[in-house]
Amino acid sequence: MPYPVTGVSPKQLPEWAALAQHTKEIKQTDLRRLFAEDTRRLNWSSIEVGPLHLDLSKNLIRKETLGLLVELARARFLPDAIVAMLTGEHINVSEDRAVLHAALRRGATLSGPIDGVNVGQEVEDVLGRMERLSRAIRSNERRGCTGKPFSAIVNIGIGGSDLGPEMVTRALYDFSDKGRRMHFVSNIDPTAIGDIFEVCDPETTLFVVVSKTFGTLETLTNAKAARQWILASLGDHADAVEKHFVAVSTNAKLVSDFGIDPENMFGFWDFIGGRYSVDSAVGLAIMLAIGPERFRSFLGGFAAIDAHLRETPLDENGPVLLGLLSVWYRNFFGTQSQAVLPYSERLARFPAYLQQLTMESNGKSVRIDGSTVDYGTGAVYWGEPGTDGQHAFYQLLHQGTILIPADFVLFAEPLGGPDAQQDLLFANGLAQTRALAFGRNDAELEALGVPEYLRPARRMPGNRPTTTILAQRLTPEVLGSLIALYEHSVFTQGVIWGIDSFDQWGVELGKELASELVPMLTSAGAPDLGAFDASTVDLVSRYRHMRGRPS
Repeated sequence: MPYPVTGVSPKQLPEWAALAQHTKEIKQTDLRRLFAEDTRRLNWSSIEVGPLHLDLSKNLIRKETLGLLVELARARFLPDAIVAMLTGEHINVSEDRAVLHAALRRGATLSGPIDGVNVGQEVEDVLGRMERLSRAIRSNERRGCTGKPFSAIVNIGIGGSDLGPEMVTRALYDFSDKGRRMHFVSNIDPTAIGDIFEVCDPETTLFVVVSKTFGTLETLTNAKAARQWILASLGDHADAVEKHFVAVSTNAKLVSDFGIDPENMFGFWDFIGGRYSVDSAVGLAIMLAIGPERFRSFLGGFAAIDAHLRETPLDENGPVLLGLLSVWYRNFFGTQSQAVLPYSERLARFPAYLQQLTMESNGKSVRIDGSTVDYGTGAVYWGEPGTDGQHAFYQLLHQGTILIPADFVLFAEPLGGPDAQQDLLFANGLAQTRALAFGRNDAELEALGVPEYLRPARRMPGNRPTTTILAQRLTPEVLGSLIALYEHSVFTQGVIWGIDSFDQWGVELGKELASELVPMLTSAGAPDLGAFDASTVDLVSRYRHMRGRPS
């Protein structure tokens, strides 16, 4: 075992009991009083993390709270766990693997082999190959089989092979090559790939197929449809598939069998989980969009937070404190969800990206040793950008009967459009954090002339916790830092809970059952459904009937 927390419930620790007792005190106060009683509150609740400013002051905490949470982290050997992760110990216990996404942003500066592999040099080699391809395509040196340059890049993947590249490419649109359209296909729904065929020209379209094993059902199904589309249009060119497809994979044989030259295959490693892979070759589409130099800046943003995690004491460590606050609300206030509210249209897909990062990592009910947890683990993460969310679900945040902590992501400078609107956007975000924290009471309503009978409906209880993350501008470096901030927050939570944040067995069973069902749906004759439950038998029969197949 990598560090001595396995098999032990944190609830058995005196540090947990101290927090449980402290929670009772916090629940008897409110944020108005917490601000009033501590004039130095911002001094200990404001943290600089790389290019990010974290304001924790509107959380339901005193300085003492953070101290107690840090003591719990020490009792769970978090400092040892950080070292174990960064030095390549096999902290992914169920798969007996190292967890080295941080190595992706250190490249050749990583010293020494890990599991017999010179990781730093291999990372740098793959980056170099990605850069050469990116420059060739962006300069129009590399072209399609008819000699035309590529005007569209289509990334075919699913999960981490889609969410990350799509989110980042959208977020960094203002830094991208506007003359080349970026498309992303993940869903096996035939309309998803069909929509691509409607808007793209086969002569000028490059497909990036992202699958570590080159056997992912959804990805390969879409890739085969794309290959058929290319061959139907350009099949008289012997090199049509070779020129119009590249792969991000580790399976050279299947890549070659598909028709892609292994020289156009970019690998990554078992110690990189899909949801942690956006800064690996999985991010090839990002590099094609923003260019190698800006991709390096993107990696630099990650590296800044990695260094902060490694070098900063726990009580000043931004990602650690963010993770500990999530534990605080999940386990001591009983919250079940966490809102992430980016005040940037470019970050519209960021909450969806975090859903996989957080919920696939910490949606676990057993500890590393297989024992069942007796406390809450991963929360539901969700959100929408900016003022769109205000006109959708903020009513529940303000006056609903459940407590939902929220992270607000704000920027000082716009990326484009009328500059004055950035002031209005920022004002809206900041106003929401104030309203959630301090609310509006009856005395204030009376002073505003609100009739007494309307005051219950217009009363805002406040005391709803928020964290504000502020940056100058959404740049590649800032985005890398923002992602890494949440990566290490998720890791911190997993260490406290004693779970393996780096496996994802829960997604496998559905895939296996789908493979069993496909022949039942597609067979020419009526299938034998005797092994299935009554509901499945009925639905398969109805589906076959609707498709005109004997049942």
